[in-house]
Amino acid sequence: MQVAGFIECRNLLKSFGEKKVLRGVNLSVAEGETMVILGGSGSGKTVLLKHMNGLMNPESGEVFLDQLEITRLGEEDLREVRKKVAMVFQGSALFDSLTVEENVAYPLEEHSRLCVKEIAEKVRQILSLVDLDGSERLYPAELSGGMKKRAALARALALNPKILLYDEPTTGLDPAMTHRINGLIREMQTRLGVTSVVVTHDIHSAFVIADRLAFIREGQIRFVGTRAELQTSSDLAVREFLDAGFSPVP
Repeated sequence: MQVAGFIECRNLLKSFGEKKVLRGVNLSVAEGETMVILGGSGSGKTVLLKHMNGLMNPESGEVFLDQLEITRLGEEDLREVRKKVAMVFQGSALFDSLTVEENVAYPLEEHSRLCVKEIAEKVRQILSLVDLDGSERLYPAELSGGMKKRAALARALALNPKILLYDEPTTGLDPAMTHRINGLIREMQTRLGVTSVVVTHDIHSAFVIADRLAFIREGQIRFVGTRAELQTSSDLAVREFLDAGFSPVP
């Protein structure tokens, strides 16, 4: 079977009880690009994201990552896949009882053959990459919201993933920190060459970081294209989203 995208979602159907969340979703993400998935609350965007690393499985349909179909893999094989597909959760999902250094070191201790000294050096390099130098001994409770987001990104980068999945990375942040996180997302693409998928309802951030954007409403992809194409879309659902207080950046 020919697979076009580095990430390829085909005809995904997903329901929770009688509620249909994904209704035949198709989406293709090219290698090295940043795809932003826009949509309002309850549109299905986070559920779609969780299908891209096997945290959820569809009732029908297929997900391919770098030519590999993951929808039929067992948990052991999925663990191997997730070493290449890292996710930055909306709430950061840091271990409260571990320091920043220990949080970032955790995946290296679990899944690499690096010695203690090598892990410490790798952690230091990653924390420097996300501007968290000097935070090694801090616990999550001692971090600001923006620092937690950056620590979560650092942990996601530990195993050199090919794909980064972000769930609402700027929610709850002030404008200055939102700008900083957006800059880091772009930097990860340019410096590390990762393929990124970002779920957000923040049109301002979306326009800053996206190579292409997808718009999902009621479990269906209504639009895929560039920022310019989104702004000139004639789709009524897209127009409603853009006009309902989501003023595009100039």
